Amino acid sequence: MTYQETLQYLFNQLPMYQRKGKAAYKADLENTLKLDEYFKHPHKNFRTIHVAGTNGKGSVSHMLASILQSAGYRTGLYTSPHLLDFRERIRIDGQMISERDVVDFVADNQGVMESVAPSFFEMTVAMAFDCFSREGVEVAVIEVGLGGRLDSTNIISPDLSVITNIGLDHTMFLGDDLHSIAKEKAGIIKSETPVVVGRYQSETADVFREKAQSVNAPVFFSEDLVQVKNVQSVSGFQVIDLSTQSEDVSVKLPLLGEYQQENLLTVVSAYNQLKKIGYNLNKNVLKEGIYGVVKQTGFLGRWQILSENPLVICDTGHNADGVAKVVAQLKRGKNQKIHIVWGMVNDKDASGILKMLPEDADYYFTRASIPRALDEKKLLDQALKVGLSGESYPNVQLAVKAAKKNASDNDLIFIGGSTFVVAEALEK
Repeated sequence: MTYQETLQYLFNQLPMYQRKGKAAYKADLENTLKLDEYFKHPHKNFRTIHVAGTNGKGSVSHMLASILQSAGYRTGLYTSPHLLDFRERIRIDGQMISERDVVDFVADNQGVMESVAPSFFEMTVAMAFDCFSREGVEVAVIEVGLGGRLDSTNIISPDLSVITNIGLDHTMFLGDDLHSIAKEKAGIIKSETPVVVGRYQSETADVFREKAQSVNAPVFFSEDLVQVKNVQSVSGFQVIDLSTQSEDVSVKLPLLGEYQQENLLTVVSAYNQLKKIGYNLNKNVLKEGIYGVVKQTGFLGRWQILSENPLVICDTGHNADGVAKVVAQLKRGKNQKIHIVWGMVNDKDASGILKMLPEDADYYFTRASIPRALDEKKLLDQALKVGLSGESYPNVQLAVKAAKKNASDNDLIFIGGSTFVVAEALEK
């Protein structure tokens, strides 16, 4: 099979949560453990850092991987979902797994896939761990897919666990309150393994403390360890002055979302813990890794500027916590008018999230070309009920085209609501 034929085989044969939703979710590790046994436990051949959380785990994972690369470690990075190419999920030193390796993995292991019948995500985790082992990765940053306790990545014994924050997302699987969701995320905390928690939240802090205490794992909250002293916007960077328990440092962050300041605190806290347990890291490595995160890891889709005049920005924030931060930054902008291209998946609280969006913007409601996408006309109907105004468009390209036609040079076009809407906006 060619690479494209291989992807079609995977998409068609294996249930994929991003496309199908709940029907593709498996609430146990049985298949993962079977695959791990078959591949002879490849994750035991490299060190790992495990990253969970509702929002920010992708950003934190990419920044940590970039820091490790700057330090000279042969670094694996496993993230999900992908935006433009399946291979984004599996990177070594920033380079995506080759098309040939994907084709060969599927061809060589078709038998076990058909006998175990894993989900798309379970198969992808197995592919990543096998690739990292074969390619001699020294340390891999592993992003949790969904939850933590029952996530397919949760067979590793990491050097460090990181939990960014807890918000209401995937409530049908993880619980409908922050305490319940935190218990699922806390499932990545391992015996005598330090854990960094990015955001202190009164509803969840004791969940992490109790879980950590039960397995004798030291737990650290980022705001106790690192503080932001000053932030400036300088030619495509956030220049952020930080104070830590051991040293002060100023970093240039090319990720322009204001919410990245919280993620940066989590990363610097994790960096300090890694230094304590023997990783060969220093201030220069930290600064180089943060500065180079986009180039070194191929990071996309977070407050990403696509063009100027009019300013076009996309961001993958899609749950209440993420959308709130995006909207706050939009409202602080100085553009004449905001045009918002917006699409969602059908298992989110569309009405609740629509109520958070600015009423004085012009809207272009649309849908990504996946089965989980919420119909654009239904989305428009819900938007009109909460006081938003706009039109619906059957695909992302038409919605973006209409927004560009209506926007003046001093306006802002924002594209978001779903990772899949952003992915289609990024396609050339």
